[in-house]
Amino acid sequence: MKEIIAIVRMNKVGLTRKALADAGFCRLTATKVMGRGELLKDLALLDKAGEDTRDMILESMLKGGRLIPKRMLTILVNDGEVPKVVDAIIAVNKEGHIGDGKIFVLPVLDVVRVRTGERGEQAI
Repeated sequence: MKEIIAIVRMNKVGLTRKALADAGFCRLTATKVMGRGELLKDLALLDKAGEDTRDMILESMLKGGRLIPKRMLTILVNDGEVPKVVDAIIAVNKEGHIGDGKIFVLPVLDVVRVRTGERGEQAI
């Protein structure tokens, strides 16, 4: 079993949920989160910015930048279903821009359904 955690833009949540449902994955948990990644990985991007924008970007980097509202989606799946889920999330969220999101895949040791006591894959 795997837990897939996807951090996506707020405006992509509906499309992501639809893509996951179309792929057969309707169960998920969504949480409002605030965070930030690396503002700029490649300083060459600064060369493309105008002087005012460059100064603002550098100042933001020095101050740690502001936190940006995002949505964190959590999906539990069987091991063999991970590629389908990851591909569905990427298909909707990949725009080629900084901030498109992140996907984490983690192992899950056990799951217990409280109502029935089922464990493991039967509890997903």
